[in-house]
Amino acid sequence: MKVGIVGAGMVGSAAGSALVLRGGASEVVFVDRNAALAAAQAEDIAHSVPFAHAVRLGAGGYEALAGAGVVILAAGVAQKPGESRLSLLSRNAAVFHEVIGEVRRNAPDALLLVASNPVDIMTEIALKASGLPPERVIGSGTVLDSARFRWLLAEHLGIAPQSVHAQVLGEHGDSEVLAWSAARAGGEPIARFAAQLGAAITEDVRARIDEGVRRAAYKIIAGKGATWYGIGAGLARICQAIRDDQRAVLSVSMVTPEVEGVENIALSLPRIVGAQGIIATLKPELAPEEAAALRRSAELLKETSLQLG
Repeated sequence: MKVGIVGAGMVGSAAGSALVLRGGASEVVFVDRNAALAAAQAEDIAHSVPFAHAVRLGAGGYEALAGAGVVILAAGVAQKPGESRLSLLSRNAAVFHEVIGEVRRNAPDALLLVASNPVDIMTEIALKASGLPPERVIGSGTVLDSARFRWLLAEHLGIAPQSVHAQVLGEHGDSEVLAWSAARAGGEPIARFAAQLGAAITEDVRARIDEGVRRAAYKIIAGKGATWYGIGAGLARICQAIRDDQRAVLSVSMVTPEVEGVENIALSLPRIVGAQGIIATLKPELAPEEAAALRRSAELLKETSLQLG
């Protein structure tokens, strides 16, 4: 499967590199307003191909997206000093309308995979701009937050993160909800599994892990300016699920008819992802306080969406 990446910055290039390392695509092409940057990223990543998988790399204008099965949208404008979040969103919305028009003209059959932040609002914008059905416009959502949750739980338990099944729901942002009540390891509820290992999940442990998930981006940004490796790997994982029709359960964002009483809002829930995009949405059994937090997250996103108009 050919994957196009619009936006050759750190997130886009990390996604391209992860696709090569995972063997998640047969071809990756970069498109960017800075054509020299797109070409440089393609060439640099191409030099890793002999150590990984046989993926073709290229760069060009929007016409280079022809035949792509997935187009990752990692483009956007930077926030100006003193600029409000809503003003930034408005400018990014304008960028997305222009970009998506070109993507749809050149790759009409491609699924759209939104990576630009704030990803839930941008997923809603992408859906409206594209005219595609909701299941074919996927936001990376909390796929990264869920990976952080699994990693921190695994570190506490002393097991492989791949053996932990835990998801973060709602907004990819401060109002996200860690679904502790649905977390599992080795098929067991996480608290029971932890007790058997003598690694009880106390309130202090929960608070530490919650802080580690919720504040991870702030910590990384303080140290190096932005995050890109984790989300790059997450985007490659979503692409692989689409390419191979894996029907993998991933916490991704899409515009959803109703979540906890809030209508028509993009946020993350466990979704089954395959060749046609999102095949189904699952509703995990949540504790009452988690369901209430998910509603608050949905309401915050809805308020932003209405402000943006």
